[in-house]
Amino acid sequence: MEAQEEEEEEKNVDVFRKLLESVDSNPDDASVHFNLGVFLWEKGEQEEEGSKEQAAEHFVRSAKLNPQNGDAFRYLGHYYARVSVDTQRAFKCYQRAVTLNPNDADSGEALCDLLDQGGKETLQISVCSEASEKSPRAFWAFRRLGYLQLHQNKWSEAVQSLQHAIRGYPTCADLWELGSGACLPAIGYVYCSYKVSYGRVIELEDTRIFAFVESGNIFLMLGSFRKGIEQFRRALEISPKSVSAHYGLASGLLSLSKECTNLGAFSWGTSLLEEASRVAKSTTCLAGNVSCIWKLLGDIQLAYAKCLPWLEEKWSPEIDEEDFSNSILNWKQSCCLSAISANNSYQRALHLAPWQANIYTDIAISSDLICTLREDDKHNPNSWQLPEKMSLGGLLLEGDNNEFWVTLGCVSGHNSLKQHAFIRGLQLDVSLAIAWACLGKLYRKEGKMQLARQAFDSARSIDPSLALPWAGMSADTNARNPTTDEAYESCLRAVQILPAAEFQIGLAKLALLSGHLSSSQLLLQVFGAIQQAVQHAPYHPESHNLNGLICEARCDYQSAVASYRLARYAINMFSGSKLKSHLRDVALNLARSLSKAGNALDAVQECRDLKQEGLLDAQGLQIYAISLWQLGENDLALSVARDLAGCVSTMERASRAASVSFICKFLYKISGQESAIISILKMPKELFENSKISFVVSAIHALDGSNKLESVVSSSRRFLASHEEIARMHCLVALGKLIKQGTEHYLGFENGVHHLRKALHVFPNSVLIRNMLGYLLLSSQEGEDTHSASRCCIIDTSHSPNKEGLKSAFEILGAGAVACAAGSKCIQKFSFPTCRYWCLSGPGEIQQLQKWLHREPWNHNARYLLILNFLQRACEERFPRHLCTTIERLNLVAMSNQVYLKKDICHQYQKFQLLLCASEISLQSGDQLGCVNHAKNASMLSLPDCYLFFAHLQLCRTYVAEDDFKNLQQEYIKCLELKTDYCIGWLCLKFMESHFELQNDLSILELNFEKCSKERQSSWKKWRALFDLLQGLISVQNQDFLRAEKFLAQACSMSDTESCTFLCHGSRVIYPEILFGNFGSSLFHSQAVSICWLYYWIPSTWGCVICMELARQQCDSQYVSHAIKSLMKAQEISLIPLPFVSTLLAQAEGSRGSKAKWEKNLLLEWFSWPPELRPAELFLQMHLLATYSKAGSESSFCVEPYQSQQRWVLRAIHLNPSCMRYWKVLRKLMQLSPIDRLGDEEG
Repeated sequence: MEAQEEEEEEKNVDVFRKLLESVDSNPDDASVHFNLGVFLWEKGEQEEEGSKEQAAEHFVRSAKLNPQNGDAFRYLGHYYARVSVDTQRAFKCYQRAVTLNPNDADSGEALCDLLDQGGKETLQISVCSEASEKSPRAFWAFRRLGYLQLHQNKWSEAVQSLQHAIRGYPTCADLWELGSGACLPAIGYVYCSYKVSYGRVIELEDTRIFAFVESGNIFLMLGSFRKGIEQFRRALEISPKSVSAHYGLASGLLSLSKECTNLGAFSWGTSLLEEASRVAKSTTCLAGNVSCIWKLLGDIQLAYAKCLPWLEEKWSPEIDEEDFSNSILNWKQSCCLSAISANNSYQRALHLAPWQANIYTDIAISSDLICTLREDDKHNPNSWQLPEKMSLGGLLLEGDNNEFWVTLGCVSGHNSLKQHAFIRGLQLDVSLAIAWACLGKLYRKEGKMQLARQAFDSARSIDPSLALPWAGMSADTNARNPTTDEAYESCLRAVQILPAAEFQIGLAKLALLSGHLSSSQLLLQVFGAIQQAVQHAPYHPESHNLNGLICEARCDYQSAVASYRLARYAINMFSGSKLKSHLRDVALNLARSLSKAGNALDAVQECRDLKQEGLLDAQGLQIYAISLWQLGENDLALSVARDLAGCVSTMERASRAASVSFICKFLYKISGQESAIISILKMPKELFENSKISFVVSAIHALDGSNKLESVVSSSRRFLASHEEIARMHCLVALGKLIKQGTEHYLGFENGVHHLRKALHVFPNSVLIRNMLGYLLLSSQEGEDTHSASRCCIIDTSHSPNKEGLKSAFEILGAGAVACAAGSKCIQKFSFPTCRYWCLSGPGEIQQLQKWLHREPWNHNARYLLILNFLQRACEERFPRHLCTTIERLNLVAMSNQVYLKKDICHQYQKFQLLLCASEISLQSGDQLGCVNHAKNASMLSLPDCYLFFAHLQLCRTYVAEDDFKNLQQEYIKCLELKTDYCIGWLCLKFMESHFELQNDLSILELNFEKCSKERQSSWKKWRALFDLLQGLISVQNQDFLRAEKFLAQACSMSDTESCTFLCHGSRVIYPEILFGNFGSSLFHSQAVSICWLYYWIPSTWGCVICMELARQQCDSQYVSHAIKSLMKAQEISLIPLPFVSTLLAQAEGSRGSKAKWEKNLLLEWFSWPPELRPAELFLQMHLLATYSKAGSESSFCVEPYQSQQRWVLRAIHLNPSCMRYWKVLRKLMQLSPIDRLGDEEG
């Protein structure tokens, strides 16, 4: 170190000597003096005495020799300001330096510092303005000027100056923070102040707490509470004791909780308020003498008292009354304690700032809430209550504050004072919407409906975002005479604006009156609203009663039972004698839910208790009778039904219709059809003059083959009024024809479909008829009908599935798409459609099902049909990984649904299908163990043998993939033992039997197929043709072409509309690549396709040595004629060109010497293929066409011009390099003479 210092000192001495020599040699050179002065000045900075005085002498000489050198004046200014302390001379030197060079930041800042010390702010502004005008790069001047303008509250000018200064100091955090960040909010650019200013400060220095706090405040102003809370949390990480950060965080949490509360998320809002309370209390410990902090704590505690929900967990049906009472009392106590804490916090704030009038109103509001929770009497006319006194205290300080008058009216218990306060508030501000709304509520409470309506209308016209006027509009049904739908929409608007318990209870009532509970989407809205009402008004019996009715509409009977019992407890404990009359309604609802939930014994006990009290009406008698029937006490049930019949004559018209309908249905259920018909014929005719009774009688008549009720039914149908009722009756008549005109084992679907088609011409827009027609078409199990089923449906999200008959349009659409696998929109990238109806299928089945599942995520039918449709798409696209993953996830969710624990055949069948789907996905993914486990689980379900057959067939496929022929043989025998009613199952088993030599000597399979196909009256020929087709293909595989020709000729004669049958009959196997190409190999390999595609896969992937092969073997041209005839028939009836039909037809025509037809069919084959799917064999055929074109034809030029024979062959080899035949053709072409090759290239 000492050596380095000595070396550096020697260098300085050497430089100093040279500078002195330069001064001696050039005494009149200003730059030499300046350089020597700078050296001495820097030497003086290193604490050498006398150097700065010497430097100042040389700066003076330099300035005299060159008065335009501003740097010399800057150094002189530093000397006079710091060394000799001559402020006047320093000021002049700095001023001269800035005049000569406005960009000199050191001189400018020093000059302004001197002026600031002297208190000369105006001169500072003048100097900075002059420098900024002279040079746009005088950034120091813009910065200083911006700070001065900011000090003078000249926000707009300061923004311009500081933004210009930022260009020169882009990394100055102070400039960003104190400049733009403070100015932009003042001129209205709040968001820009964060994005332009504080965001940049945080990027430059992430430890600036002021930037984080201000950013948080800006986000709170903009309503981005989550972002604001994040900023305050980061500020507290930097400074854990920052009062402003604590205050901002508590404010942000309070604001976010209010947002959650307005959305109905009370539990989330409560948790946020708890955290906000902890933060605010810690803030009071840091700064306990600040009034606004205590007020914030009071606001948080008051919001917590209003937001706290009752309970989170659901009550069981066996709830205890004492537990219910204790839970409500504890909840009330918690709310009351929070309100008291809020009141104390407000009092502490008032003690610190007694001049703050708004704190008086806060205390009044919190005191009013405490009185409400304690159920204190606020209507004592002889004394002023505390809320009223505190409101008056605020008015004494600010008597012209209209909001304080509204607060007084809200907390007062005297109607006269309320009215006076609201009117006084309107006198101060006639556009005060809340005052009009509260005044309307007061008038409505006093029975002044006209004044109330006018007040609500005024409030709504001033502020449509206020909830109370909308609720008043929905409640004022008598004066306005609105429809129930309009009242419901108004109340829904009020609930959406403010989720108050009173509004939510009113919404549930209107939903019951308007019938909106039948719509799944509206039911979900009302269910969410009433659940929130229960959490905030658990002491209100009506909230529990309505919750029970809505749970009942959702078929959640256990929850409904629990809600009705809670309603009864609430009446007993928290209601006066006025609500005791509601006990009967609640008891009837409870009995009905108990009966629907399967607890008939308790339902009977409820009805007996009502009967003892004399409160059992017609509805109660119906519930009583049904419950007794559920218990097996039929005699007592009939006795109750007779009691009900005895009361019919004294009932009102609506109740009479419901009772008569119930009696008819009940007699049919207990006594049977004949007894019910006899009883109906004995009833007076005037009882059937109602549409509801007409439906009941018509339903019994539909089941009666003797038509004894014909006269009663025909007379009652005259009372069908609406188009909807007529459409429902048409559906009922169609069902009757299914039963009456069917056979012993099969329904007469054709008659029902025929009737509905005629009805659809009369009512083309009837959703009910369309859905019923689609359902019958699907149920008929006829192949052609499935294509029409989906086209019958109209997807209308405004309709509810419960209103449209047996199945919804979504279910019919999804089931129809699955029922016709080949009818889907076939993607030619993966397969060729073989069904003539494929183009009629509408687009987007999967998208529609996804929308349905999104709307009703609880609907297991939606998820079930979506899985099956995804499986169908996966089959078509050869099971890509992403589709398999999607199906696995959906299937996992579906199988976890408890609905599949039920033992009824419907849910067991769906579970069976889902297990087979999981098995198929496991098989395609290479998971043979999972495939076997899923298939075995499916085979153990409680289902008929005709379904379990397919589980064992799936096991056969799995054992084929594992080469486990022993288990394969066992499962094959199991399939023969179980049997099935579905012909496709026998076809699959037949194919497997022949392919793996599983033949049975007794020909059980053929006999079962014959029996199964003949039971299909209208389609047995089609299934017989398919069986002959399959046998023909098996014969071709065994090289028995005569037998194959016989089977396929029979198939063609039975099914003259299937193009694939004629293709197989007319084609020949000369080159296996023609039919396999790039599409794969055998059906039952480890990546086998799904069973449902077997029918379409076999004819389109096998080439059969039939007519043309026989013609080649036996030299008989008759077979060639048969081949041409069959291939032309296949070409004619096919909706789109089938693969290789034209190629085979070209070969057949060529064998007869017709070159023109040969060329024509080859061209048809070329253009029938998409360019990306053309197989190798087709390019080889084009090579032959190119050869023929050399002889004079130009047809090959219309395909792809300038393609030589060799190029066609090379393209074929590129697609299928394993085919030795292509290489032989190429070698032959390569052996041509050079002249021939040259001619070939020119061609």
